[in-house]
Amino acid sequence: MAAIDLRPEPDSRGETSGQDLVLSRLSKRFTDFTAVDGLDLVIPSGSFFALLGPSGCGKTTTLRMIAGLEQPTSGTISIGGRDITGTTPHRRPVNTVFQNYALFPHMSVLDNVGFGLKRRKVRDADAQAKAALELVELGHLGNRRPAQLSGGQQQRVALARAVVNRPAVLLLDEPLGALDMKLRRQMQTELKKIQTEVGLTFVHVTHDQEEAMTMADTVAVMNNGRVEQMGAPQELYELPRTAFVANFLGKSNLMQADVTGESGGYLQLNAGGQHLQVRLDRATDHAGRVLIGIRPEKLRMLPGAAVPPPVPPAAPGRLPAGGAEGTEAALRAVVLDASFSGASTEYLVEVEGIGTMGVFSQNRGAALAAPGDRVSLSWDADHAFGLRGDEDRLAGAGEDGL
Repeated sequence: MAAIDLRPEPDSRGETSGQDLVLSRLSKRFTDFTAVDGLDLVIPSGSFFALLGPSGCGKTTTLRMIAGLEQPTSGTISIGGRDITGTTPHRRPVNTVFQNYALFPHMSVLDNVGFGLKRRKVRDADAQAKAALELVELGHLGNRRPAQLSGGQQQRVALARAVVNRPAVLLLDEPLGALDMKLRRQMQTELKKIQTEVGLTFVHVTHDQEEAMTMADTVAVMNNGRVEQMGAPQELYELPRTAFVANFLGKSNLMQADVTGESGGYLQLNAGGQHLQVRLDRATDHAGRVLIGIRPEKLRMLPGAAVPPPVPPAAPGRLPAGGAEGTEAALRAVVLDASFSGASTEYLVEVEGIGTMGVFSQNRGAALAAPGDRVSLSWDADHAFGLRGDEDRLAGAGEDGL
């Protein structure tokens, strides 16, 4: 394998770096709807990039336009500064790995991988195909037919067939969707390892937020044909900037609140008579009605005996008596439901003045509470985030993410 170079083909200047994928004002309109709406993206060469979103958000249409399988209504696509918008699919420096593998059933695994090379009359096609199979740890199965392989092995063959062509960009269209959960997680690790070793640009389309966040350097969350937010996985999860992102990437408790003032770098808030805080740099709006969010696993739940006395809301520009910047919120609640899921238990609680909230608790022993129990909730104000108050706090909830 060491003698065969599977890195991207050099560009016209003999360079393999600097082949960024750039989408500029890219749109795709069908008769009755707009699938992609003015998309601007720069995907750096050699990165693992994920387009994440629910069904119908435009992610697959975007992938098909990059591959040349759909023509944009407007906008341009370029790789390494070369406009490929009107280029036919087979002349683009792009390969696609599909969910259904698309292997030739009558050919051996080795012939499947080397098919494109042989059609182009590439020298040492068999040697390159063998190197690609070694890369995906299937060198010993080159003589088998696809039907003799497991689903995970077939996916590796499809990946090897794409990598061996040394494209500038490798497109992955829900590539792990047909695999069971255990195998899917194993393949997530393998895909990231292969991308790092080969140095290709991977553009991965998925509706599975765990899959995107596990593998990608950068994630673009799409909704209604546009990017809602883009960034590193941890950044998107810890600091969502819209209700859709907050709800689609995991779960969030979003509460309506009114800003009552600022103090020590924190917004002071009144949520149904309860005093809450959020850091100024973690809030999109600093006045009027806002949404304040906190992830369920950031909450601490204590038995009812530990419930503190209620804290009066702050007057404008002032902290409540006994309060301090960045202190934990402390709220009274009643447990409505408890759902055991192995490593953790999800509690649904009714919070005085606010409504229902979710709490995740690691299972380290006996259950913290049962339905009907009175409890208190607390969290570090530094973990909260603030969003625009006119957003739908249920946006993104119930979509096909996790």
